[in-house]
Amino acid sequence: MIKLNKKIKFKIAADGGGASGKTTGSKLIAKKFKMRFLSSGMLYRFCALKILQNKKIYNVKFINKVAKSITLKKLNNKQLYNPEVARLSSIISKKLFVRRALKSFQKNFIKKSRLVIVEGRDIGSKIMPEADLKIFFTCSINEKAKRRLKEFKNLNNKISLNQVKKALIQRDNEDTKRKISPLIMTKNAVLVDTTKLSLKQMEAKLTNLVKKSIKSKYGNL
Repeated sequence: MIKLNKKIKFKIAADGGGASGKTTGSKLIAKKFKMRFLSSGMLYRFCALKILQNKKIYNVKFINKVAKSITLKKLNNKQLYNPEVARLSSIISKKLFVRRALKSFQKNFIKKSRLVIVEGRDIGSKIMPEADLKIFFTCSINEKAKRRLKEFKNLNNKISLNQVKKALIQRDNEDTKRKISPLIMTKNAVLVDTTKLSLKQMEAKLTNLVKKSIKSKYGNL
């Protein structure tokens, strides 16, 4: 763990497609530099779960109520990794009123944090365009599918590698082409390809990247 001076304020936006390594990488950074961490994808999944529990009936009032009830503890829920929840979260993420409700939660979380990293698909472009460091994670589709399949197997979800690959391609395609907050790599983002990186290699690469960025803003750590 690297202890930063209390005067240092630093915000990191991490974006990328599904299973690109952005969540794992962001958690590694958060732990290394003792930063607050938020996964925006879990916010959409939490809303999707509540919608499913409400027999798929939802409107602006319902979503606003759900958004206000979110806590970090509630986002640590295995049910959020259910394939049905994931599919619905992709659908509702295209709804402007859903994005507005969750944007408010994210903005408040960032505002209250001195050291923070938020990961998602529109963090650097829409949620935290003022971030001190923007990282865009990428990975080969074959490696993505292997990673996601492993996650599903750990949750006892029966699904084939080919099905996982198709779902990932479809989701990334939808995210990059949607009109509202599409998945894009901003001009000032740093590209990190995690395809061939082990966890140790990823941690070392990201640690150096963050240290270099903080040093350019504040000088020596």
